[in-house]
Amino acid sequence: MKTLRLLTLFCLLLSAPRGWCGELVVLVDRAADMPMSRIENGRLTDGVHKMLGEALARGTGRELRFLLLPRKRIARALQQGEADILCGYTPEWIEGDYLWTETVFTAEEVLVTDASQPQPHAIADLRGQAIGTILGYQHPEIEKILGAGFVRDDSPNMETNLEKLARGRVHHILIARGVLEYRQRLRAIPLKLHPPLPAASFNTRCAVSRKGHLSLEEANRAIAAASKDGTLARILAQFR
Repeated sequence: MKTLRLLTLFCLLLSAPRGWCGELVVLVDRAADMPMSRIENGRLTDGVHKMLGEALARGTGRELRFLLLPRKRIARALQQGEADILCGYTPEWIEGDYLWTETVFTAEEVLVTDASQPQPHAIADLRGQAIGTILGYQHPEIEKILGAGFVRDDSPNMETNLEKLARGRVHHILIARGVLEYRQRLRAIPLKLHPPLPAASFNTRCAVSRKGHLSLEEANRAIAAASKDGTLARILAQFR
């Protein structure tokens, strides 16, 4: 206890570097599923979010803690400083005022259609048809093309979305190409689909809370180090 008090006093009074004191709280959406995250008994046990969080903790010299919250509570928690950082997003996907890091991963979103249905040749061909989406996810590029003809069929997560596609409850879904390839590889019988239509390309970054205990500079240094030593490439390769 005496040691803890001395460390706390050192952190508060001697302006020690942030990485020497405290923890890194990484926010994760409870609805995310593999390859982004696997949650078992309330703990994050696998996936891109876990490995990226571990890399950020190493890069900042902090103890790591994951905060798992429902999607509706994520923005509020980050704005209030309950967590330090949230990764895998772009500024268009989450409301609030945050500090944004450099790019972590580049991803491509595609639209896939059940092979039993007529093959669409452009996103515009799906105007007025239901498209499987995830509740709370934004698709500004699709909205721009389809306008009022963008008919969403929301699911709580991608696993449910894919099952709806497999059962014929929806015939089209939006999905990241990497997630599609990962899921198809794991299925005993891969879904029969038309070739994916490119829907959007985006650079995912991390949102850093303005009320947290992590600076944007620290976050960017940790990301740069993980890129330089090959950690980010290994994370992606593991889940392809």
